[in-house]
Amino acid sequence: MARTLADILDAAARGQFPPPDGGTTVVAQPSHRDAGVIAFTAHSVVFTDEDPQWVRHALAAVDCDPLAAAMNPRFLGALLERTRRSMDTIDLLTAASPLAGPPPLRLSELADADHPRGARARRRRADVRVWAAEGGVVVLGRGLAGRWETAIEVDEPRRHRGLGRELATAARHLVPDGQPVWSQQAVGNARSVRAFQAAGFRPVGAEALLLQKS
Repeated sequence: MARTLADILDAAARGQFPPPDGGTTVVAQPSHRDAGVIAFTAHSVVFTDEDPQWVRHALAAVDCDPLAAAMNPRFLGALLERTRRSMDTIDLLTAASPLAGPPPLRLSELADADHPRGARARRRRADVRVWAAEGGVVVLGRGLAGRWETAIEVDEPRRHRGLGRELATAARHLVPDGQPVWSQQAVGNARSVRAFQAAGFRPVGAEALLLQKS
């Protein structure tokens, strides 16, 4: 089993996942900013600087199927209280390989650091870049454990026309150094899930990211 979260994510991007043995791996946070849980098939990874023994006791105290314990609200609530952090939601975690050549639609990079989508991304990612298309934007930045992450936004009048799929595909062309690109979609946001899967992003697991309180 890989020893760091970066190792685990690199392997998962290549299709090599933790063993589906019903276990939980506890690893150190990759940075002070990032803590949380990733649930793969029948194996969870908790990344925190809290005592691993506390983590395992907290998981054992949850009255549910052990396979679901790491994403159970009671465990996440205990972890949030213990770390004094907050969270938004549990996301579907997806990944895609890079694509060669230019993106399939015309983009212009935005130099405006105050663009709302870029400003939100910078709270969770480093090296953020934002490109605009007619009716939407695509964002790239280094997020959890240094992985490249993307997010997109489509203006309301341009929705239901395939632009989300094109923007998500563009991210696969824009990611540097031949690296895989990751993205999270709220599990209830079916439109976003469909757009990313149509662009070739495959489901990897579920992710609960614990955020530092401002």
